[in-house]
Amino acid sequence: MHNIIFNSGKSYGLKYIFLFISLLFVTISYSYGQQLIEGSPISEGFSPDRLKRIDSMIHSYTNNDHKVAGVVAIVARHGKIIYYTAAGYNDIKANKVMKRDDLFRIASQTKAVTGVAAMILFEEGKFLLDDPVSKYIPEFKNMRVLDKFNPEDTTFTTVPAEKEITIKNLMTHTSGIDYAIIGSPEAKAIYAKYGVPVGFEPRHITLAEGMQRLAKAPLMFQPGSQYRYGLSIDLLGYLVEKVSGMSLKDFMEQRIFKPLGMNDTYFYIPETKQHRLAKPYKWEDDGRKVEYFSADSSGANSIYPLVKGSYYSGGAGLVSTAKDYATFLQMLANGGTYNGKRILSPSTIRLMTTNQIDKSVIRYSKDDLGLTFNIATKEGGASSFPWNPGTYDWGGYWGSNFWVDPTSGIVAQIWSQDPGAYYRELSRRFFVMIYSALVNP
Repeated sequence: MHNIIFNSGKSYGLKYIFLFISLLFVTISYSYGQQLIEGSPISEGFSPDRLKRIDSMIHSYTNNDHKVAGVVAIVARHGKIIYYTAAGYNDIKANKVMKRDDLFRIASQTKAVTGVAAMILFEEGKFLLDDPVSKYIPEFKNMRVLDKFNPEDTTFTTVPAEKEITIKNLMTHTSGIDYAIIGSPEAKAIYAKYGVPVGFEPRHITLAEGMQRLAKAPLMFQPGSQYRYGLSIDLLGYLVEKVSGMSLKDFMEQRIFKPLGMNDTYFYIPETKQHRLAKPYKWEDDGRKVEYFSADSSGANSIYPLVKGSYYSGGAGLVSTAKDYATFLQMLANGGTYNGKRILSPSTIRLMTTNQIDKSVIRYSKDDLGLTFNIATKEGGASSFPWNPGTYDWGGYWGSNFWVDPTSGIVAQIWSQDPGAYYRELSRRFFVMIYSALVNP
């Protein structure tokens, strides 16, 4: 062993010097937040041969009959990207292959970003989770709750709300607010009557206007009594606007996107980048695969990211790339920091990923529910897939899913613009095969 002699006359083995430097590097790395960089699958515990099997599986869906038009998938562990692929087509008719930096409508994956935006203000002492929404948005004071509904003429009766809607109710979908196009028959009819935006909005209206319309409609159930997926996070986005004094777009750009270097994430795409937006597809009843095109603002239209809009839907409106959104997820996995920029504290992320819903509240799964995140439990998601309890995840309407597994250090997502049974099957196989490739956990 060679030794280094310092002026003090003491000698230290090189191994201790190397150990000190390594520890210093790790300390600096974590203080700045691990950045996403290309890494070696082997060094991160993955089998390259097993990862290649994922390529074959994905191509089996995107080749030939285009069961799924196109896919971009990315997986990182401890900030090192070990799998990052694009397969299939951005545009089948034009024979335009999918690229890793193509843009996707991320729909409900917007909710996690809006949740982080809200919690930035929570950390600044601007509100408490148990505060009534009406404290900041007076239109939601003295809400009414649906009692009886006549489907023949869409008339209804109401009763007074027994409780105020709280900010936590919004973040856990227990507010009594439903969805338009994918909600209950009653909500779809009533929201259409009041002109409540669906979230995919090409019209030139503001978030304030949309939420004021929502305030005039009845709640679908008493606040806190049920879980129901709905426009709660759109209202949370409006809360961000009211509390911050900024549009949701500007707040996200200044407080999240720019600090993280998310330069490809938008509500409405600049013209210079619109050619990168993947086209959405669907299966017709006669078995034909066709491009999904709709300009109908009352439904799931496909044109909304391509207009110069003004409705910033906190529940569904963002467009992004796989790398941009993975950067956002890595910030969460890092405990709220990335590349020297702190967005949230570790304690706040722990709060967001802690169960917030009472087990007596009706819900569709055995998983827990945090603040805008599903949380896998041993009895729920972690019993169906090999991810660990405590993994938090969500998905999007157009065919997308992400998850962060704190135990294994994995950040992952798979995106398409092709919702339906084939995508659901592909994505679930992807979940399984990622962990089957992790041979040194």
